[in-house]
Formats: sequence, C-alpha cells, structure tokens
Amino acid sequence: MSKVIGKVTRVSGPVVESDGAPNAFMLEMVEVGPDHLVGEVVHLEGARATIQVYEDTTGLSPGAEVYGSGRPLSLELGPGLIGAIFDGIQRPLETIRKTMGRYIQKGVHLPPLPRDKFWEFTPLLAEGSEVRGGEILGTVPETPLIVHKILIPPETAGKLVTVAAGGAYRLEDTIAVVAGERGETEVKLLQVWPIRRRRPYLQKLPLTELLLTGQRVLDTLFPVAKGGVVAVPGGFGTGKTLIQHQLAKWCDAQVIVFIGCGERGNEMTDVLLNFPKLIDPLSGRPLLERTIFVANTSNMPVAAREASIYTGITLAEYYRDMGYHVAVMADSTSRWAEALRELSGRMEEMPADEGFPAYLPTRLAEFYERGGMVSTLSGGVGSVSIIGSVSPPGGDFSEPVTQHTKRFVRAFWALDRELANARHYPAVSWTDSYSEYLAEMAAWWTKHIDPAWLDLRNRMMELLQREVRLQQVVKLVGPDVLPDSQRLILETCALFKDAFLQQNAFDEVDTYCAPLKQLKMLKIIVAFYDLGLEAIKGGTPLVRLKKLKVFGEILKMKFAYPNAEAGRIDGLLEKLKSSIEKFA
Repeated sequence: MSKVIGKVTRVSGPVVESDGAPNAFMLEMVEVGPDHLVGEVVHLEGARATIQVYEDTTGLSPGAEVYGSGRPLSLELGPGLIGAIFDGIQRPLETIRKTMGRYIQKGVHLPPLPRDKFWEFTPLLAEGSEVRGGEILGTVPETPLIVHKILIPPETAGKLVTVAAGGAYRLEDTIAVVAGERGETEVKLLQVWPIRRRRPYLQKLPLTELLLTGQRVLDTLFPVAKGGVVAVPGGFGTGKTLIQHQLAKWCDAQVIVFIGCGERGNEMTDVLLNFPKLIDPLSGRPLLERTIFVANTSNMPVAAREASIYTGITLAEYYRDMGYHVAVMADSTSRWAEALRELSGRMEEMPADEGFPAYLPTRLAEFYERGGMVSTLSGGVGSVSIIGSVSPPGGDFSEPVTQHTKRFVRAFWALDRELANARHYPAVSWTDSYSEYLAEMAAWWTKHIDPAWLDLRNRMMELLQREVRLQQVVKLVGPDVLPDSQRLILETCALFKDAFLQQNAFDEVDTYCAPLKQLKMLKIIVAFYDLGLEAIKGGTPLVRLKKLKVFGEILKMKFAYPNAEAGRIDGLLEKLKSSIEKFA
C-alpha cells in the first residue's frame, strides 16, 4: 500500500480529514501517517476525504501522507479462524501478544491468519467440472469439531482448469484455477471479503427449527428460531453477559462468534480466560474448537468498535455459507451505537435523539437483517442467529437504541433488575419479554416433543398475567382477603418461578434442561393448578394442598431428575393426582 492519495489537513480524535484525494472512493481502506494507521474513507467531497481511523491518532499531525489500498476494509477468510481472538479490524491479538508484548503498538500489520501453517486439503471436485460461486471445492479439517469447506469465491464461475491433489498446503498456495468469462481466477485456501457487504445466498428460508438453549424461560416461554434475531436489554448487573455465556455453551449452533463490543476489559478477560476451560457438552471437546472471538474493549479505539460488529457478522456468514448453523453473541450493541454517536459528533453531523446519528435505525437494520436461515450458493442450508445485548443507561428501555432495536428483532428478552437483585437467574422478565416465533416453533414442538406445548405455555402465561393483577391487590390489603381460588393462582405462579423459571448455571443437573424435561415440568405445574382448583371447588382448603409431600418434590424436580431420566417426572404427576384425589 504505497500509493499516496492525499495529505492530512485536520485531526479530530479518530476522525481525520485529508485533501488532494480525487481518486479515493467511499469505504476505501487507507493507511494514514508515518505509522500507517489503518482507516476507512467515510465521506467524500471533491478532493477532500474524511477518514475514520481504527487506531490511536495521538501524534498524527497535518501534512502526513495518506496511502490508498484500492479496496474496501475487508477480512481474511480461511482455515485458522476457529479458536482465534481478533480485535475489531481482525488483528490477531494472541499473535500480537507473543511478538510485541501486552500492548498493541501503532501501525501493526500482522496477517490475521498464519501464513506458514500447512493445512490438509482434500478436493471434492475434478478438473473439467463446471463450477459456480459458493460451490464447495474441497475440505480442510480445521478443528476436531469443524470441517472447513473451501468455497469457490462467490463472484467466480466457469470451468475448473486445474485442481490440486490432496495434501498439505499453505493459505496462499493456489489449489485451483477457474477459467471463466473474465479470464482465469486462482482459488486459494484464503479469501478476502468486505465487512460491510453481506455475503450472497440463493434465498432466505422460513424459520422452522428451534434454537435450543437449554434455558427453560427461553425455550418454553420466549423461544427463538435458528436464523432468528433477538435483543437482550438490561441494566448494569442484570446478567446480560451471563446469559450470552450460557447460550454460547449450550445452544445447539455449530459455530459461535462472540463479539465483545465496547465492554469493560475485565469482562472480556473473564470470557477469554474461562472459555478455553469449557467443555462442549455436545461433543466432549473444548468449546474453543467451535468459537471465534472478536474482542474490542472500551479502552480500544472507538472507531474499531464500530467496525467490530461487521467483522463478527461477516465471519458468521462465511461459516453459514459452508452449511453451518452459527450463533452471533454481540455484547453489546449499545456500546457500538455510542461509537457511532462519537464518530458522528466528530464529523459534525446533525444529531437526532439523545445525540445519536439519524442513521442509527438504518445501521441497526443492516446488522440484524444479516441474520436468517438461507439456502447457500452450494445448495446447502445454513443460518446465522443473532443475540444482541443492549445496555440502556439506568435500565431505561425507552431510550433510542432499545426502541429502534425492537423494530428489527422478533424476540425480546428483557432483563429485570428486581429479579437480578433477588438472585433470580436468568433474570428474564415474563411481563416485558415476548417472542414472535411462537407459531413457527409450535410446529417444532409438535413434531419433536409434544403438541400440547403451545396450549400449556399460553395457560401458564395467562396465570402469570393474572398474578400481576392480583399482586396489586395484595400490596394494598394483603393476601388473606383473597379467596382460595385466587390465592391458588399466586401459589402456582410462585411454584412456577421457583421450580421452573429459576435455573442454576452452576448445578450439574440444572444448568441445561432438555426440551422433553421442560415440557414435563410445565405439564405438572399446570396440572397442580387444575387439580388444585377442582379440589378447592370441592371444599378442600388451600393450606392442605400446600402441605402435600408431593408439593415439595415438585419444587425440587429440576435438581432431582436429570435430562436422561425426564420420563420419571410422569410418576411424580401420577403421585400428584393420587394425593389430591384423596381429598375428594
């Protein structure tokens, strides 16, 4: 990158203006100053360019040269991504630490993926084959959990002139040559793709599969589909990061992309230290063997924070195109929006609500719309599910980022501070949360578990809503004035919260709950209400129902019955029925 396209005329934090750049183009990746700081052109006016720089600009002065690359800010895509830790612009943090120490120096230009490592390539196509973009050329065993599929570049089509034999190759070795209308194109293990441009696919598909999380409040009450998008808003200390850790460990996505966007350094450090120790429950292998980290903490340059979201989603789309189901954990989009606000202010743009730029909704839409279940160019099926946490100041869900996010997501897992303070985790509010995937997921529950799921779920939600209204009366006059039939609602909901919604992430049995166990637990709690109501109508006082031995067993069932023994809960249901029938 030696072509000079202009000189710096003004420096305002991460925003730099240059003059004499008539040949620059929008979103071009550039290098600024003697340290060759990485930046991106974000505004053009004649020969004047505005550049957002992804590194610290301290010491940069007017007159410094700007070097053009002729291409947009892009990622390297190829074997070696899984298990790696990158910053917001895909600099390899672990490699930097080994070569330069604890601190990232200015102008670091280390390759994101190792150039000297050999990968065992197995071809799947023969010479003379007609190929199109996105087709699978061959495979590389990237980790014991992930087979990396080498794809024909999306915009390449033609006849395979040569294909490398099976063997060990480096990323930049040519493994195939495609002859097309534009001439011959060399195909390597390594590809490059612009981060702000979505990767192509054949078509979006209906969402029919449940993204199984093993968290009862999510799977049963507010499910999300594979390829779905969900927001997780909550104030400080309500457990946003904890939920994302649980989802990263337990959800049935095949690849996890964890984006630490503007979070505190100690939180990201905790993630990076603990993840290598976690074992994937589905395979028994280290969870790191199917996880990619994008770490851009709050003390890193603010412009790179803005790019980190696009870096993460592009990595996810790449593995989606191989036919994998990918889950993106973005923690948090509020910090990303704050980066947009700071950059917008530096560029003297007209502010909108609370100082955020007017294009905030557009950027949010562009991000969340890159999720979905798709038919890939190779004819397979892959998905990108997006779980984006939101950190509204003071837990105020009426602030702009939360409100705009609600427009583009179909599931909303609102975290409640009172629940978190009461040590009720996951602290997902059953009154403020919702999911618009219920109709699609009802078909999944019917096919795989039990057609009664939707009816039981709706019955329980109705009881929870009635309990909210009854609690308003209780606060005024106390519970003793309520008839037993209404007090039964309070007792059933209290049982549901303690025995079902509350889940212990540190308990070996309770940390993950299979859908069959969830259904059976839900069924017995609804049965307690139905049978109890009949008994009360027959003259049995509520206090006698609460003294039943089986009531205490229902409270402890989440710990007492492992997933493999969920069928034993049916015996508990029969015991409940026989115990209440004795009152008749």
